[in-house]
Amino acid sequence: MTDMTEAIISPNLIVDNEEDSTKLTLAYEWLYEVPRTIVDKFSNHIKYLDISHNKITNLDPLVHFFHLSSLIADHNPITENCALPPLPKLELLWLNHCKIASLYPWVGKLKESCPNLQYLCLMGNPAAPSYFNGGTFYEYLQYRLFIISQFQSLNHLDDRKVTDDQRTEALRLYKRPFLERLVSPGSRGGISQLMQAPAKWNTVHGKLNSLWSKAKNRNLLI
Repeated sequence: MTDMTEAIISPNLIVDNEEDSTKLTLAYEWLYEVPRTIVDKFSNHIKYLDISHNKITNLDPLVHFFHLSSLIADHNPITENCALPPLPKLELLWLNHCKIASLYPWVGKLKESCPNLQYLCLMGNPAAPSYFNGGTFYEYLQYRLFIISQFQSLNHLDDRKVTDDQRTEALRLYKRPFLERLVSPGSRGGISQLMQAPAKWNTVHGKLNSLWSKAKNRNLLI
């Protein structure tokens, strides 16, 4: 960790909530990383950590927070190149308004690091299409079902609860063998490369269009 990060730490930065010592808030501190002093003092007992509205791009220090169950990291320049360290107890993750531009293979790595996520929020990222950033209904549905297919324990994605219908369709549409046939071993292009292979991508496109037509009569979006 850099000396610059250590230098900007003030006594007021270290917050120990007297009512609940398992919660720590470091929001709006202009941090470029989680300081070593914070890790040394709090990592053994913190369960809830808020590092939102900073300049953080590297989450590696969180590996020392063994009991972390909730992480708020909104409004940081975090990209799809930032992989979370293993956090098996993490149940809630907010990464709203970050810089995540691609879901693949980032989501797969997130699944490996945080297999027990129940609440995930990615709103405001380029990879999370919505009405507010110019995304179409089709793109939103594709994004939502893909995320749901990766996390069996997910109960809430963005601003909506995960329904049984959504989970069923997600698992049907994004079966692992099906995706493995589409993404060739060693491919560097990932999902973006699929968009350049009409014969293969049209198969997915057709299934999603069929799903779209059913959305009006099924509980896929609410």
